Amino acid sequence: MRVAAYQAPLLPAGSTELALSLIRERVEWCESEGVEILCCPEGVLGGLADYAPRPMAFAIDVEGGQLHTALAPLASNRVTTIVGFTERASRGRLFNSAAVFHRGSVIGVYRKLYPAINKSVYAAGDKMPVFTVGNLTFGIVICLDSTYYEPARIMAAQGAAALFVPTNNGMPPTRGGPELPAEARNKDIARAVENGVSVVRADVVGRTSDLVSYGSSGIVGRSGTVLGAAQRLEAGLVVSDIKTAPREPRPGWDASRNPAVASEYAQLVARAFAITEHSTDVTKSV
Repeated sequence: MRVAAYQAPLLPAGSTELALSLIRERVEWCESEGVEILCCPEGVLGGLADYAPRPMAFAIDVEGGQLHTALAPLASNRVTTIVGFTERASRGRLFNSAAVFHRGSVIGVYRKLYPAINKSVYAAGDKMPVFTVGNLTFGIVICLDSTYYEPARIMAAQGAAALFVPTNNGMPPTRGGPELPAEARNKDIARAVENGVSVVRADVVGRTSDLVSYGSSGIVGRSGTVLGAAQRLEAGLVVSDIKTAPREPRPGWDASRNPAVASEYAQLVARAFAITEHSTDVTKSV
């Protein structure tokens, strides 16, 4: 299947209409080039709430149909688009989310599991779904989520043959240095090799008055080979054909070859979970 990652220009907060116009142009290009799935960056519609003075101004309600209306200009019978946005949920909560927009309908939404800033305005998601378009089953992990191996492994275990990684490395210059693209690529290769899946990352690029992103967009094949990478500090599309089935056998998945290792690892996970549960209980009691 042919897929594309859109390295989009870093826009000022609230530039939703401009972002939609730019994405629509890429959808039309993808239609002409046989691309079936287009991945766009994290928070591409309006920017990241953590760096915006009024995030509610561009937050989108999913349940009330506002998201469907917002994405209507991207409708295509041939190209499915993954779009990052700020979701406005019940009780005033905000989620850093990505929608799967397929043939004019929202067929699923993923919420970022690990908000990137310690005191982020975003709440953490708690679901790790997979989606199917055509003959490709895939998962979505947003930016920092790709640092953790567990979400990718859970999605791969559900049959995902690819992971799409909407990313937004638009940060203050003191936090977002030129080393970030290489770090992101290393994570993509790791997740690909660990799970036998392709990894497609779409980042923003450029500068605003107070943010910078060097761009880490790229596509990694299921064996860890880099199939394509965007140019540093340049907007554009990265396009490649990927396999629609996971690599088999998946390297490192056959723990039964040594039961002692499997048992020790299971105990490690159990201990870590017990510590987490204890910390949660202590926090609730304070």
